[in-house]
Amino acid sequence: MTGADVVDSVDTAVHTVPTDGVEADGTFAWDATTLVLVRLRAGDTVGIGWTYGAAACAAVVRDQLAPVVQGSNPLDVAGSWSRMVRALRNVGRPGIGGMALSAVDLAMWDLKARLLELPLHRLLGAVHDQVPIYGSGGFTTYDGARLREQLTGWVHEQGIPRVKIKIGETWGTRVDRDLDRVRLARAAIGAASELYVDANGGYTVGQAVRVGHQLQEHDVHWFEEPVSSDDLDGLGQVRRQTMADVTAGEYGFDLAYFARMCAAHPIDCLQVDVTRCGGITELLRVAAVAASHGLDISGHCAPHMHVAALTSVPNLRHLEWFHDHVRIEGMLFDGTLDPSGGRLRPDDDRFGHGLSPREDRLQEFRVA
Repeated sequence: MTGADVVDSVDTAVHTVPTDGVEADGTFAWDATTLVLVRLRAGDTVGIGWTYGAAACAAVVRDQLAPVVQGSNPLDVAGSWSRMVRALRNVGRPGIGGMALSAVDLAMWDLKARLLELPLHRLLGAVHDQVPIYGSGGFTTYDGARLREQLTGWVHEQGIPRVKIKIGETWGTRVDRDLDRVRLARAAIGAASELYVDANGGYTVGQAVRVGHQLQEHDVHWFEEPVSSDDLDGLGQVRRQTMADVTAGEYGFDLAYFARMCAAHPIDCLQVDVTRCGGITELLRVAAVAASHGLDISGHCAPHMHVAALTSVPNLRHLEWFHDHVRIEGMLFDGTLDPSGGRLRPDDDRFGHGLSPREDRLQEFRVA
């Protein structure tokens, strides 16, 4: 272990990266993505973590969380996490508060592993040596040629055997186009690959059930957020009346949210986002709750922030290899992983989560 008794500094930066084209799902459109980066320093060692959220996350880190973490024992991640949760009481944990907490927790774990001179997945106790992934993008703004190009690139060039596209376009008002895109996707990837769809809560329950029946014709395995993830009863109705696995959970910001979802039995697989839920510390507790209900978990987006933690989760299904975040993480950091064969293998030769900032690129996209 390197000599470092306390966390000396907590720094934040906000980086906004334009997308490589206008993107949309069933209920939202965007042309840029913001990454809020946290750096913790203890002596000569630096740990980093991030969340994909509004620039306001940086203010929460600076004003509420940094005073709690600075001066703390860098090896006492659980203690710092508990104090940060208490510091968010009057700010609110769901939303920006949860994202800020997640970014700092991720940086704490990275710092601890680097101080102990261990890869993070070894520190956490890996039960898997690799993490299965699925290609994710297929935005509703893509024309047929762009959609086909993306899907065939994942499946036929990189060997990723499962892929996901967006449906529920314009709040479920273009169902015919949704189904046309599903047919195109199935034709592009062939019968041997798994096809997933994500409506981002764009359908009503009745619509989702009708669409779900039609998805069976194209052997769709995964129906994500057919209705709002807040509508546990509606999710359950869709699950009982369709064949594809119904999934949700990416908007969970604390353990209680996931416990309620699991107890209601509306899903077949629980999604969790380590950059929203409270970081690695909370993700591991969420995974245990899911296991107690017989559910696997799937990591949502931010692939390089998830990998180490997911190797330590026995009830792991897979991780989302999301187009935007894959692109951004490759632009801004060195040490990103190879998705060939549909699996990510953490690097045993790098301490922490294995990533290092590309300072020139970070500066290029820094906005605060």
